[in-house]
Amino acid sequence: MTTLLHLNVSPRGDQSTSRRAGQRVREQLAAQCGNLTVVERDLAADPLPPIGADFTHANMVEAAKRTDADPAALALSETLIAELQAADIVLITTPVHNFTVPATLKTWIDLVVRPERTFAGSPQGKLPLLRDRPVLAIVSCGGRFHEGEGSQQDFFTPYLKYVLEIIGLKRVEVMRLEGMVRPEAVTRAFEQLEAWCDTALPGFLEAA
Repeated sequence: MTTLLHLNVSPRGDQSTSRRAGQRVREQLAAQCGNLTVVERDLAADPLPPIGADFTHANMVEAAKRTDADPAALALSETLIAELQAADIVLITTPVHNFTVPATLKTWIDLVVRPERTFAGSPQGKLPLLRDRPVLAIVSCGGRFHEGEGSQQDFFTPYLKYVLEIIGLKRVEVMRLEGMVRPEAVTRAFEQLEAWCDTALPGFLEAA
């Protein structure tokens, strides 16, 4: 049995290209895996609470010095980390907001990337504490990121890869669907997605 953790981020519902693309990938995964269990976190329909003082204190204090209230402050974080630990594959379907990750996805990251829980400090830097597993991020972009006139910088991809590697997820593939404000670009992007599912998805699954 293969377990997929799907983080759905777009607030646009049925109008979202990233959600449509994610559904297509899920169908292909189910067809190729045979027995696929899906755990979905819809970060738009059920947004995570913002980081507050209670979580910040409990997250930063040494485990031996935590008070009776600290486990409750960390409970949601522990649930999210458990979902990630149980997953064989992670699928993130999301838009780009102002050149990087949306606030809802950033909150998930902040609740999962925790010192001495998912990474450890050392003189050599941060050391991952989670096992590696393949991550596919399907990213819907209104603009274009290729070089040339009218292009924009991509802060999403390097950030996501870097922060997930900190906790041990090194096999991160980012598929950008660019220019999604134009119908012809949407058609072209979904043709490229279908081609990826046919040619690259089997190798992606082998890494799971």
